[in-house]
Amino acid sequence: MRFPSIVARYPHFLHGGDYNPEQWLKWKDTIWQEDMRLAKLAGINSLSIGIFSWSMLEPQEDEYHFEWLDEMMDMLADNNMIAVLATPTGARPAWMSKKYPEVLRVNAGRQRNIFGGRHNHCLSSPVYREKTTAINIRLVARYKDHPALGVWHISNEYGGDCHCPLCQERFRSYLKGKYKTLDALNQAWWSTFWSHTYSDWDEIESPSPLGDMVFHGLNLDWKRFTTEQFVDFYLHEIKPMKEFSPLVPCTTNLMGIYPGIDYYRLAEVMDVAAWDNYPRWVGNEKDIAVGSKAAFCHDIARGLKGKPFMVIESCPSATNWQAVPKLRRPGAHVLQSMQAVAHGSDTVQYFQFRKSRGSSEKFHGAVVDHEGSEQTRVFKDVAEVGRRLASLDAVIGSDTPSKVAIIYDWNVRWALDDAKGFLQDKTDYETTVIDHYRAFWSMGIPVDVIDSTRSFDKYDLLVSPMLYLLRDGTAERINAFVENGGTYVATYATGYVDSIDLCFLGGFPGPLKETLGIWNEEIDALFPEDENSILWQGKSYRAVGLCELIHAKGAETLGVYGSDFYAGTAALTVNRKGKGRAYYIAARTGPDFLADFYGMVTAAAGVKPLLEAPLPEGVTAQARSNGETEFVFLMNFSGSAKTVDAGSAGILNLAPFDVRIIERKCSKIPR
Repeated sequence: MRFPSIVARYPHFLHGGDYNPEQWLKWKDTIWQEDMRLAKLAGINSLSIGIFSWSMLEPQEDEYHFEWLDEMMDMLADNNMIAVLATPTGARPAWMSKKYPEVLRVNAGRQRNIFGGRHNHCLSSPVYREKTTAINIRLVARYKDHPALGVWHISNEYGGDCHCPLCQERFRSYLKGKYKTLDALNQAWWSTFWSHTYSDWDEIESPSPLGDMVFHGLNLDWKRFTTEQFVDFYLHEIKPMKEFSPLVPCTTNLMGIYPGIDYYRLAEVMDVAAWDNYPRWVGNEKDIAVGSKAAFCHDIARGLKGKPFMVIESCPSATNWQAVPKLRRPGAHVLQSMQAVAHGSDTVQYFQFRKSRGSSEKFHGAVVDHEGSEQTRVFKDVAEVGRRLASLDAVIGSDTPSKVAIIYDWNVRWALDDAKGFLQDKTDYETTVIDHYRAFWSMGIPVDVIDSTRSFDKYDLLVSPMLYLLRDGTAERINAFVENGGTYVATYATGYVDSIDLCFLGGFPGPLKETLGIWNEEIDALFPEDENSILWQGKSYRAVGLCELIHAKGAETLGVYGSDFYAGTAALTVNRKGKGRAYYIAARTGPDFLADFYGMVTAAAGVKPLLEAPLPEGVTAQARSNGETEFVFLMNFSGSAKTVDAGSAGILNLAPFDVRIIERKCSKIPR
């Protein structure tokens, strides 16, 4: 399948990044001109501008100055570059905070912030919304027909929350709309616990260290409400854009698996998903784990809309806000960029194009260093990416066909992070899902990462590690998936609570008991120095952290525990149901078990790797297909050279951090 290019008139990869020409306004006759020359040399064809420019566009209330932005937009058009034009609302001018203090956020401790930082604004504030609309209307009216305009970049890295009186009222309105009555809310939140029953809506406050932070229903609904705040504000921001420039796509830059917003929900109102990719590369074999996590985040970004996405920020060199801002090793930047393309990105963009001269990001990596020329190693790396992207037009808009889906659900993460039990502060939902994902990544099997609300119909294999919270209808859809011939894998900590975080009665895993054919009676949390084992297929595998004591109720026992008082009891099961089968892994294991287990499961489910021969450690394969040609990306994330048997493409030698692309005729992947 092939999707339209992100900018309809421009069927090429967008290669560029954040540019702040206002920082160099006094030197526009020299530095602006030089930057256009350097951009062309690096194969850069797009620049993101206007981010954090509010104080330059509106230095005083209702006093607007767009002349400098006019000149920059014209310059981009003259140089055949695409403008990713931002609304400046990620940070507001000082005059606004001074005149209208209500625009400033109130923290959970009920203290109002002072001016400073970013996203230090209340999304409920009528004044802030009014000012946002005013600046956005002027932007779209001025540039809607400009030949450079390609994408609207809405705000920047949404995040945080506000606990002011306005937000409290909106929260109560949200709860009234959801629960209708206080009786229903009290039942959902189980508020008889600690005598916290509410008798009036006005008694409800957002979670705070000064008050309630132990009510899981309250905490979960606050997270959901905060997500809806951002959805509502995003829709508020794009209203002028959709009215006056409906064909120009709108997006905002997400942050991988940032915990504060349900990105699957926010993505519903975005035209294209976009995210900021900042892996913590090390420069040795540890980059195998770093690479698999980055791949996971790319696959989330692709799964948000089910189509190609944008990497709207990445760093071509040292990322200064990381604890250890290590330089990219030779080849690492090209590999990082091609990895994004391999997993479905139709852009490679950076923060930043030219290094800031002052403030907190003056040492953040950039295409153009303080030295200011094309002679740096980093510039040459970026130019190499530009050269490669220019040869990949056939990949633009192409799909990533996958027969495997892994569920990563923000609601599950919120509930597990809040749970008291299991392992305090070490529940590790994120890490666990990525561990399971890495088994497929290592085999070269493409995976879609979806949340539990998405359709499962197109997949042959569905994996849901630690699906602790079951949203309404999820269990029924999983059961239907298995009945219709799908293979399902669940793990410990599955099916404990419903969508409002109340425990299922009648035994865990709740409504998945019959699908999985097991009853989970207890869960054992192990100390760090403890471990058990799973005995399966003549081998012993480590079991650490969490071990459930389960009973097979229709399922076949495949593996058992090796020690402790539950030695010999079921630890790995399979239940045949309808045309499919459902596996259950009752304990946390190491990567050796997951590799062997998923090797067996994929073979049984008919899911094949992209290459027949096994991949060496640290090498992965990913594919994109335009319906006629399949582009297989072979990527070496290890610090040593590897040899890959690429079938008809021959034996390939991959240097450290090397990437090769194999083109072959598409094979049909049936359901």
